[in-house]
Amino acid sequence: MTARTLYQKLVDSHTVARLDEQNLLLFCDLHLMNEYTSPQAFAGLYEQHRSVPMPGQNVAVVSHIIPTHPTKFRVIADPPSALQATNLKKNCDHFGIPLFDTNDALQGIEHVVAPEHGMIRPGMVVICGDSHTTTYGALGALGFGIGTTEVEHVLATQTLAYRPAKDMRIRVDGVLPVGVTSKDLVLAIIGRIGAQGARGYVVEFCGTAIDALSIEARFTLCNMTVEAGSRGALIAPDQKAVDYVLAHAPDIGTKHREAALASWRDLHSDADAAFDVEHRFDASEVVPHVTWGTSPDQVTAIDGHMPRLQDLPEGPVRTSAQRALQYTRLQEGTAIEGTPVQHVFIGSCTNGRIEDLRAAATIVRGRHVADGVRAMVVPGSGAVKAAAEAEGLDRVFLDAGFEWRQPGCSMCLAMNDDVLAEGVRCASTTNRNFEGRQGRGAITHLMSPAMAAAAAVTGRITDARTLETLP
Repeated sequence: MTARTLYQKLVDSHTVARLDEQNLLLFCDLHLMNEYTSPQAFAGLYEQHRSVPMPGQNVAVVSHIIPTHPTKFRVIADPPSALQATNLKKNCDHFGIPLFDTNDALQGIEHVVAPEHGMIRPGMVVICGDSHTTTYGALGALGFGIGTTEVEHVLATQTLAYRPAKDMRIRVDGVLPVGVTSKDLVLAIIGRIGAQGARGYVVEFCGTAIDALSIEARFTLCNMTVEAGSRGALIAPDQKAVDYVLAHAPDIGTKHREAALASWRDLHSDADAAFDVEHRFDASEVVPHVTWGTSPDQVTAIDGHMPRLQDLPEGPVRTSAQRALQYTRLQEGTAIEGTPVQHVFIGSCTNGRIEDLRAAATIVRGRHVADGVRAMVVPGSGAVKAAAEAEGLDRVFLDAGFEWRQPGCSMCLAMNDDVLAEGVRCASTTNRNFEGRQGRGAITHLMSPAMAAAAAVTGRITDARTLETLP
């Protein structure tokens, strides 16, 4: 048999039929939905008098529009957003689809909720109307985002017309230095290969540095790989991944465990499998990274500087950098460290898990938010919030002057009432720094939770490693 990559094995095992030379019909083990990419899909089902044949393999979450104010009972005040949530519940009730609704105690961001409740297992194909579905590659599952018309097709058939991607392998060996995280690593990778560097590819990560990452750190890595244009991200499931899944999926009892373990053992690329493109990185060379522009690949090391336009090639790269500097109100050639911030946001599907909050709390403990800075922590889910409160992390943040919020997407994107004003500069643990992403005219600097916490207590972009307590 021809040697295959992990990606090829996953596609082969889920191929229902080949449609033509370039496209096939892919079975989807799990389809996640949210309130903003599903309305048109449900409308199409009603119009065509179609049912949802596998409702249990579809799960919905209200996440992007939900308010995160610290109240016991949440009410969506914005009428259009409230209608989206109401319609999602109505549609889920009609078709029998499980829903994490607005005031569900376990509600949260879809990409945090799904794995923590054991929905994601190695070898699965998981899709969602959200680009950061790549997160699930951390557990050896093929996850990717789809469009609204495709959502309707999946609801009606549990399959998807799919054009396979090419294979890319990124090997990261060595040891990440103390105070450097997977968020820094992925920003460094995107900075090197570019925002379109993985376009048309599914990326498989491997190497000793990847092996050393926790599962939550791997979620962050796979989550942000889409910012390099990738169609998916994968890490072959090892014992860490297996232990995580078994700990979060109690339904895999003794009767089914051996069969599951046996099937997961083959979820790796064959030794002589060929990749279309390969990159190598040395983890020991990675330092904390911060974005300076309006694309995740416009990034620099914490001791770096804004680019000088004359040093960039003429054309789109220079034009993009010039526009980014104008938007972010920064001067070419100046240092990124020391840039003042007015807001700090810790949360999102990229960095809203318990490990992220612990890292931020380590920096915050015993310190206070700087004057003139508003700082907020938004847990990724109800389960994360409960775990953090059980550890006393909420008190650490509150005592330091942070806002401790209810779970949700919040300030990752301006689709709810957590929106930045024009000109406000935010140190953010999110995944995108596009123009207007956190509010019209707002300025976003992507960084790790520890770096965001350091910015909160100093009032400026700061190397977290220089503070007395390391994360």
